[in-house]
Amino acid sequence: MGLGAGLSTSSRASFAENAPLPRLFRRSISTQRGKPPFDKILIANRGEIACRVAKTAREMGIKTVAIYSIPDARAVHVQMCDEAYCVGPAASTESYLNMEKIIEIMKLSGAQAVHPGYGFLSENAKFAERLVEEGLVFIGPNVFAIKSMGDKIESKQLAMDAGVTTIPGQLGLIHTDQDAIRVSNEIGYPVMIKASAGGGGKGMRVAYNDIEAGEGFRLSKSEAASSFGDDRIFIEKFVDQPRHIEIQIIADTHGNIIYLPERECSIQRRNQKVIEEAPSPFIDEKTWRAMGEQAVALAKAVQYQSAGTIEMMVDGNKNFYFLEMNTRLQVEHPITELVTGLDLVELMIRVAAGEALPFKQSDISAKGWAIESRIYAEDTLRNFLPSVGVLHRYRPPKETPVGDHNGTVRIDTGVEECSEISIHYDPMIAKLITYAPTRNQAIEKMKQALDEFVIRGVRCNINFVRDVMDNPRFMSGDLTTHFIAQEYPDPGFRGHKLTATELHELVAIAAMLQMQHRQQAKIFLQPEGSFVAGKQTVGRAALVGVLSPEGIVAQSDLVITTEGTVGEAHKTRVHIQAKKPKLGDVISTEFVLEIEGHGQRHYAANLPDNSGLYYATCKETGTVRTVQLVDRTNYGCPAFPARCPSIHPPPLFLFPPHTHRHSVFNNRGQEGILHTTGQIVASGTCFQWRAAHIR
Repeated sequence: MGLGAGLSTSSRASFAENAPLPRLFRRSISTQRGKPPFDKILIANRGEIACRVAKTAREMGIKTVAIYSIPDARAVHVQMCDEAYCVGPAASTESYLNMEKIIEIMKLSGAQAVHPGYGFLSENAKFAERLVEEGLVFIGPNVFAIKSMGDKIESKQLAMDAGVTTIPGQLGLIHTDQDAIRVSNEIGYPVMIKASAGGGGKGMRVAYNDIEAGEGFRLSKSEAASSFGDDRIFIEKFVDQPRHIEIQIIADTHGNIIYLPERECSIQRRNQKVIEEAPSPFIDEKTWRAMGEQAVALAKAVQYQSAGTIEMMVDGNKNFYFLEMNTRLQVEHPITELVTGLDLVELMIRVAAGEALPFKQSDISAKGWAIESRIYAEDTLRNFLPSVGVLHRYRPPKETPVGDHNGTVRIDTGVEECSEISIHYDPMIAKLITYAPTRNQAIEKMKQALDEFVIRGVRCNINFVRDVMDNPRFMSGDLTTHFIAQEYPDPGFRGHKLTATELHELVAIAAMLQMQHRQQAKIFLQPEGSFVAGKQTVGRAALVGVLSPEGIVAQSDLVITTEGTVGEAHKTRVHIQAKKPKLGDVISTEFVLEIEGHGQRHYAANLPDNSGLYYATCKETGTVRTVQLVDRTNYGCPAFPARCPSIHPPPLFLFPPHTHRHSVFNNRGQEGILHTTGQIVASGTCFQWRAAHIR
């Protein structure tokens, strides 16, 4: 069943609205209802992937052992496991890469197997060999597969021998910059200069001429030597309009190898993935099956078992070429789980225990659409420099299960409020995944989830990822690995630029906040000597005043000034009327606004909770706009001490303490507000607002 060509986003992943959705983790894949495949496993990793493995192991009835470095002593993955052992100091070489210490802990704890997650020792053949020598189980592929696929030159030769399409290039090693220039001319520019032992985008350079080829060779060789201890270099043709597409496989020890729906990983920065989705908006079923069959052929060539990923480059004509095989679980595996209903971690554990896969290739298809955003601690406005510190506030959006009519939200993380983002390890805070029947619905769900993701204490890339979600080219599915460089050229990402509709929504929110501030100020008037409508009042009764026949308790004419990190400041005139608060409330949540050039609108808004989320609903359009009210813990403001909800009460005021209410009162309790200022996060970007009265 083909889809046709082009950038159609309806694709084979769409299905009838009443068709059953796959569950988040389908327990039906279990083939043994009695004793679990292992009694206890050790997780040789940290952070979100360690938590991810521990979650599935617990559901399978398997006890887990965590290892941790000294700075990670109170980390979330340590709390999630049944046992935990310190493996060394902060440096990875002395802790999470310390093979002999990890094996010692396995013997001490009685763990029968080890799951390496990704990174660290996950693709270390020597570690897998040592486990075999000690009679322990490595939850991953065999040593031969790890070794052969870990060498880019050897893996490319094996791929060619297995009939896998490869990029034209020079398989032999390049020894000098003159050799690099000669080979580049033989292949034809542009070319990709790559480290044989490379990974994660390191040791890679694109060259368009002789000068760039010579310089790229020297830089790649130096980087490869320092990063991998292996400075071997090879050169291949650089693919024009490239997409990074990968095929997930799962194989058992009984000869069964299954390929799963493809993943689109073209949104990359410095060769590191930022946003992934499954399936791809570009690949049709015919191309997927051709890619999958070649992936299986390569897996058979190395007697592969466990989960693995074949990464491919696809050009604008859907020609695909083998890049490399990752012999481990990928960071982006959740999107495959969501569109298939499979739990890849459980499958890896069962395969390692010798069980056969409980399904066939004909059972596999993509249902729905899943998107993953990697949330990193980095300063997007300063060329994505890493950001370190304490998460003074960490409030992820609410997770929802597959099948929820509003879409699915899943969060894989290894942090909590008050966790520290350290210089020692990867700055990933979380992986945010959304799932829905169609791509457009999954994107909209991702926008909503990003708007509700509250992180304070460190800077993060939510503003950038949120902006990508609004990008017309991304929404159309027109992607290449050059997307970020082309859409955010120098000086790079500078923040979200408001559309006309977003500007009016922001103005409305600022006006409602100003009115609520004004009402809040009256709550704290001294009861004695306060008058409303000529009558003395006490306490919160000072709020209400005299109601109009329409239930209006207050109104103002304002000039709202909004300013972000890009574009000019905007000034907009607004007339706002606050309706009578609901029974039991003392601050209005319903308003009538007349915005200059936009006509009259009726809005409903909440009173922000301790997370600072603020929801504004326009009754005419039905649009719900979510923003965050910013306190002094982020966006360049001085940080509060760590504020953990378990030991710190919520703030007294309903609104962020940095918001300035410049007010004067006469002796009759009548208020004359000069102006109110504040900060809100809208579409991931921080905006300043100022509301001034028109006298």
